[in-house]
Amino acid sequence: MLERIQYISQGLTLTEQKYNILKALDAGATWIQIRWKQTDERNFALLAQEIKKICEQFGAKCIINDYVSLAKDLDVDGVHLGLGDCPIATARLLLGPDKIIGGTANTLADVQQRIAEKCNYIGLGPFQYTTTKQKLSPLLGAIGYASIIDHINQGEIPTIPIFAIGGIGSLEDIKNLLQAGVYGVAVSGLLTQTPHIISSIKNILPCINYK
Repeated sequence: MLERIQYISQGLTLTEQKYNILKALDAGATWIQIRWKQTDERNFALLAQEIKKICEQFGAKCIINDYVSLAKDLDVDGVHLGLGDCPIATARLLLGPDKIIGGTANTLADVQQRIAEKCNYIGLGPFQYTTTKQKLSPLLGAIGYASIIDHINQGEIPTIPIFAIGGIGSLEDIKNLLQAGVYGVAVSGLLTQTPHIISSIKNILPCINYK
């Protein structure tokens, strides 16, 4: 069973990335997605090597954004892939059946595509405006999530964990998203700025059933 809180790393430099990830782990994060768009693959690999070891010490999952070959070489827990990245099927062949493969989705059609591709979870968003991603897709809001999840639940489609992502800025946002039916949340800025909020998020998770 997947953890329901995923920290997506932030930072312009290796030092900032490592510092922010350590803060999140110290605060109780159990799943780190390494995301560092402002660097090259060499520096990304240096960071990922360090973070994999640190996550192992904390007993936390570690996945990589985009770099499938690097994920295989480092034997991390998996990857997260955007709609324009490596196909899920190709990543699965390379990584094997036991690794986590997450896929981005922005619309109901994307969600249906990702389910058909048999990824392990979907990162659906954005919820609200966010500065952490360029070329932002149309905002969903809580109503958008509820509509997509209700449509899936009413169809003969296999269920899959759906994580809200993009512009999640408060505990109230997370409560609303859980009530809309998401399985969990993938959060970047909120946990970077206030990592201690992880304990508050964990406190509300058992109170709301996954639809």
